[in-house]
Amino acid sequence: MIVSRPLTSAALLLAFLAPRTAHAASRSEPSDYKGAVITDAATGAVLFERNADEVSPPASMTKLMTYAVLVDVMQNGTLALSTKVTVTAADAKVGMWKDSTSVWLRQNEVFTVDDLIYAMMIQSANDAAYALAFRAAGSVDAFVGLMNAKARQLGMTRSTFRSPHGFPPPGRHIADGDLTTPRDFAILCRYLLLHSDVLKYTSVKTRLFGAGVRLQPSQMSNHNHLLGKIQGMDGLKTGFTNGAGFCLSATVQRNGRRIIVVVMDSPDPRTRDVKVVPDLIARGFELLPPGGPTFPARPTPPGRLQAGPLPAGANSPLIPASIVPAKGATAPAAPPPDEGPTIRFPVPGGR
Repeated sequence: MIVSRPLTSAALLLAFLAPRTAHAASRSEPSDYKGAVITDAATGAVLFERNADEVSPPASMTKLMTYAVLVDVMQNGTLALSTKVTVTAADAKVGMWKDSTSVWLRQNEVFTVDDLIYAMMIQSANDAAYALAFRAAGSVDAFVGLMNAKARQLGMTRSTFRSPHGFPPPGRHIADGDLTTPRDFAILCRYLLLHSDVLKYTSVKTRLFGAGVRLQPSQMSNHNHLLGKIQGMDGLKTGFTNGAGFCLSATVQRNGRRIIVVVMDSPDPRTRDVKVVPDLIARGFELLPPGGPTFPARPTPPGRLQAGPLPAGANSPLIPASIVPAKGATAPAAPPPDEGPTIRFPVPGGR
């Protein structure tokens, strides 16, 4: 007698992500997410949208805007990837928040900006994002101001940022936290793909943190579990809080064509990663007009944005040269912890 065993969650995922026909047998439903958009990364053209202007929290996808501001600060010359960052007491406190993803920074540890960006993008470390924001602008509040200025410059008209990490505010009121829309976030994703080395960080599945600094470096694992499982996926960022649901800004390149998929507020990681995202990626490549432009092989530095046009009405993304960290500035006190219990699933998840 042959006894069949139930498939493991990993086997179910691999089975679903196996090559499928051009027309998927099962399309995602409106109830599978709050809003989504697919865009052609080369042209910015919207290929598919559903509730693309619905406002909701981006959770840890916020860290993509944090990276965008860091790119500007480095372009401005006030910061470099090799710049040393000394961990403050406030930075370390963020890593101790209940249910906060972190690399457990300790006061007076010293890491490079590059190390902390990897931690922010791979481990989705809130403490790394906080430390980078303070070092880049002199205070976290000043850095958040740069994030909102950047959003206006890019034409993200329905976005408001209140943190460099996306962790919910102390009062748990959604309106008091970071807010955006799928359409706005697709604009940000396209900007980063055209004008930064964001894929250097988001395409990495695992990496050690603290090598040469800590006695025992820790292994970081990318929260985007679709890397290596969907052909051509190399970013960008997951997000999850109880208020935001399961979010993902994804990008996939095949045969020189690249698409961006933004999904917000999916009910669980299985729905997002096994149903919604693969379906929208398949749709995106089906909807790409034949013979369209290929995506540039190399990003263009922010100072030469004419090589990749921004949305109509958007201003220069460069921050004013006068914005530099204040000398002698002290780190603000970290806000109290928040958010409900950590939810763990046997299938891909992440913050």
